[in-house]
Amino acid sequence: MRIVLVGPPGAGKGTQAAFLAKNLAIPHISTGDLFRANISQQTELGKLAKSYMDKGELVPDEVTIAMAKDRMEQPDAENGFLLDGFPRNVSQAEALDEMLSSESMKLDAVLDLEVPEDEVVRRIAGRRICRNDSSHVFHVSYKAPKQEGVCDVCGGELYQRDDDSEETVRTRLEVYHTQTEPIIDYYRAQNLVVTIPALGKVEDVTARSMEALAREDA
Repeated sequence: MRIVLVGPPGAGKGTQAAFLAKNLAIPHISTGDLFRANISQQTELGKLAKSYMDKGELVPDEVTIAMAKDRMEQPDAENGFLLDGFPRNVSQAEALDEMLSSESMKLDAVLDLEVPEDEVVRRIAGRRICRNDSSHVFHVSYKAPKQEGVCDVCGGELYQRDDDSEETVRTRLEVYHTQTEPIIDYYRAQNLVVTIPALGKVEDVTARSMEALAREDA
């Protein structure tokens, strides 16, 4: 299956993408991973992307599209893929359609993870990260440390990242509504969108997504 996963920041796209890709035996292709891989391997596209990033500029659509195209042409994506973070706007969605149609392929579904905005803010603004090890993540409501401000694992100080503040989260949501949300209408016109309520346990959201995909594939 060829799937696009969309949803606001804090909807759990990365977590769901990993579970869904494993269940469907297709690669999870995320924009973040694409950038990191190309930059670390110093590919021509990676060098180009880094030149914009170093100047604090957005990487142009054509660079992101070229990276995605290269990744989707790898052997492990022959039977499908799950895209996370791409396309990010309607121009990229149109480019993806063009790419696929040139290979006589098309998308099977667009999963829209739906989370109320207040819950998105609660999820992200409540995160606390360990200064000693960023993989130690807690949450003031959902996974509170035993001692406030102290990591349960190593005793390090817990802090809130600047981009996790409520003000920053609401700004990120505005960017999502302006740039990315329009692709939902774009794909809805193609009858590809399946809305998945993304509240509740991770495994429950995965189960809803798998059930929806099974119906689409039937």
